[in-house]
Amino acid sequence: MNDATQAVHGWRWAPAWVLAFVALWPAPGYAEGVLALGALAGLLRLVASRFRGGNALLSGPAWALTSVLFFAYWLPEAVSAIDAMDRGRALREALVDLRYLPFLWIVAAAVADDAGRRRTFGGLAIIVGAWTLDALIEAATGASPLFSGIDMVKHAISGHGMCTAEQVAAADRLAGVLGPCNLKLGIVLASLSPFALDAMRRRFGRIGWLVAAVGIGIVVLLAGSRASWLTYGLVLLWTGWRTLGRRKLLMVFALGALALVAATLVVPQVRERIERTTHVLTADSKGVDTALSGRSRIWSAAVCMAREHPVNGVGARGFRQAFAACDPQPGVIAAWGEGAALHAHQLVLEILSETGGIGLLLWLAGAALAWRAWRYADPVARDRARPAMLALAVTVFPLNTHLASYSTFWGGVLLMLSALYAGSLLGREQD
Repeated sequence: MNDATQAVHGWRWAPAWVLAFVALWPAPGYAEGVLALGALAGLLRLVASRFRGGNALLSGPAWALTSVLFFAYWLPEAVSAIDAMDRGRALREALVDLRYLPFLWIVAAAVADDAGRRRTFGGLAIIVGAWTLDALIEAATGASPLFSGIDMVKHAISGHGMCTAEQVAAADRLAGVLGPCNLKLGIVLASLSPFALDAMRRRFGRIGWLVAAVGIGIVVLLAGSRASWLTYGLVLLWTGWRTLGRRKLLMVFALGALALVAATLVVPQVRERIERTTHVLTADSKGVDTALSGRSRIWSAAVCMAREHPVNGVGARGFRQAFAACDPQPGVIAAWGEGAALHAHQLVLEILSETGGIGLLLWLAGAALAWRAWRYADPVARDRARPAMLALAVTVFPLNTHLASYSTFWGGVLLMLSALYAGSLLGREQD
């Protein structure tokens, strides 16, 4: 058996690492453990083979694009740490985040051939389906079976649950498997929905797509923020146009609008978000800020930080420390309550305020190379990479609000999606 064949056989477990990482998102500590072990295993495997047979794992362009997308994310973090407000912590975080690179090689290798791509994308579709069904049960019964099981295990191990009583009481939306102390189910399902919708369309045609779209849509509506509604709307627009055509897709969106009206009348949390949104129609800045849940104040502070630190920002994850100096309304209770804002809640403003002009240029360079790879790929490569491309595109869509891209959880999601895109688009040499 030659070196290339041995290398490919040695990476057959790559899809399992990726799926385990995603499946353990409800328990972030264990997910991070899987990521760290996967990164270590990837490095050991490459060293053991002395990097021979590299093109059997990934093509040269796939190696390059995966690495470039990582460094477009990591280099701004590293450069911003040079004069960050908490320089020691920022430098440590930048060094620790290097663990993502070998893990991203594993993620890209997991989808680099047809068999691995089917296992990985199919596994992601199953995870999305299971979490959707679990959330629908919670909507009907008031309890998530999956989270209840995780909570019981946590009690048995540590003597306390996943969430505190205060977090459970403060939950204002459907929590699902992630639980009331991690209210990100809506945006997570919206970002991963292209894998489930594509799998159902390929297996069951239009009916399968419709069933998946309705099920996920109900959960996103009840569990998600307005940002997740927009993200999922973009997914439906892209996939529905290809699956149903223009007229039938318009009917789907019309039914979705009716469902939103019904939910506004029946579900207090949805009604509150819609009422909050209507404040944007007022002429004053206070109404706009209310509609944006205080984000206009946060965005003003982000612009101030970008203006005061234009080169490399205030440091990745340094927004909360720098907020007081740039708060446009010091001493006034914010819409989110007391305390500083934790991040900019908008991708472009987060990059500008935390990593400066250098960070924005590097992110734009990464986006340009990702687009160039798509533009020059053949139709077969585009088709196999389409779910990952769409998931990544809607997650970083700039005309939306966002979670913190340099946080441990959401940063891992963004980087995983970028590696899935690079590996599925460019694949292995023999493809």
